[in-house]
Amino acid sequence: MSDLNKLTLAAARDGLRAKDFTSAELTEACLSEIEGAGALNAFVHNTPEVAREQAKAADARLAEGDAPAMCGLPIGIKDLFCTKGVSTQAASAILEGFKPEYESTITTKLFDDGAVMLGKLNMDEFAMGSSNETSVYGNAVNPWRREGDEAKLTPGGSSGGSAAAVAGDLCLAATGTDTGGSIRQPAAFTGIVGIKPTYGRCSRWGVVAFASSLDQAGPMTKNVRDAAIMLETMCGHDEKDSTSADLSVPNFEAMLTGDIKGKKIGIPKEYRMDGMPAEIEKLWADGADMLRTAGAEIVDISLPHTKYALPAYYVIAPAEASSNLARYDGVRYGHRAALTAGEGIDDMYEKTRAEGFGHEVQRRVMVGTYVLSAGFYDAYYNRARKVRTLIKKDFEDVFASGVDAILTPATPSAAFGLGEMSESDPIQMYLNDVFTVTVNLAGLPGIAVPAGVDAKGLPLGLQLIGRPWEEGDLLNIAQSLEDAAGFVSKPSKWW
Repeated sequence: MSDLNKLTLAAARDGLRAKDFTSAELTEACLSEIEGAGALNAFVHNTPEVAREQAKAADARLAEGDAPAMCGLPIGIKDLFCTKGVSTQAASAILEGFKPEYESTITTKLFDDGAVMLGKLNMDEFAMGSSNETSVYGNAVNPWRREGDEAKLTPGGSSGGSAAAVAGDLCLAATGTDTGGSIRQPAAFTGIVGIKPTYGRCSRWGVVAFASSLDQAGPMTKNVRDAAIMLETMCGHDEKDSTSADLSVPNFEAMLTGDIKGKKIGIPKEYRMDGMPAEIEKLWADGADMLRTAGAEIVDISLPHTKYALPAYYVIAPAEASSNLARYDGVRYGHRAALTAGEGIDDMYEKTRAEGFGHEVQRRVMVGTYVLSAGFYDAYYNRARKVRTLIKKDFEDVFASGVDAILTPATPSAAFGLGEMSESDPIQMYLNDVFTVTVNLAGLPGIAVPAGVDAKGLPLGLQLIGRPWEEGDLLNIAQSLEDAAGFVSKPSKWW
């Protein structure tokens, strides 16, 4: 069977059980594809020996019968997840050479269920970015191109390597993390599905921290069914994470009935931004029509504090980052700057951090330190926390009124070209998160589903926001949207 790397998780799972092929064959197909895809710069630490060993073990387990759903399926792991004995750099020079002596809870769950790790994936440094242009490994590249144009496009960020690898069929699925849209925005830019679960649904233990009250891991997959399959394995209570919820994990795939009759879907008026491209506006309207045709009731809703979400996010996230990144000082692990005679420990800290952190990370650490400093703490950080509470209450009020999910655009545009957003104007880049940050601030589940293409043939995504802890219901509504949209486009192979 050819093109095994192009299979979905569900199709590969069924094929393994039917003995149409082995995990070893499936894994080799992906490894071969990765070898020829250097132009995408998606995989940054390849682990073929680990993959072959895991595939062999998975085949033995499959032969015995009763193997978990993820058993034998080759996936990529974002470089933010600690993987025992395998480089984990968070795409930063400051963690060069760091090989953890432990495994993150999420990768442990995946490997315990028999998933196969093909390698570590590119990302923005410390997950700070919306275009995968802040990575020490260089830019990840979107497998999609504009029609008639060979310009390289961003796969989005920070989970850009994950998005490029899944869209380019280098792996069957990948892990991502989402602090302000870093799963959903790259999923929308590359025509795949990405879900950020409710905060606390997936353990953060062993995931390099950016902003601890916002970070949440999730799967990036080729369709909604795959997202349900992989998410179930990734979820679950973890005593090592104090924010992990002690809730049972349902069978998300079994909840994909496709029946959304009577569901109430909210359309927030505040998301109709000035200057929104007509293509995004039309996609949003078409999405609402698709859900209405499927039997859902479409209602207008208001989330009045939405306009304050982006500034609040860009106070809270850098504040938490400046605290979390204080540990990278050249003392215990990672990069340490060389000192000249007469220089002391203060010089070592200063030089190490100046050499180890990229410009965007330095910018956010400085912003975060500023808003937490005496005299500005109340003016910025405390005000942002109060705004966050109001944003959360907006969603609570809407869900209390009987709304089951909220439909919005996932991004304000299709994928843009690498280098097109000026580094001298970071706010231009930050605006990419305008539709996604509210979900993180409120701790809600959100999913991006590909729903169409723009005039230049690039994928466009829609976002569904669900009630807390009701990922199953959210996935079912997303399945209905996916079925109605019928998005089957794939990028033409140029790499």
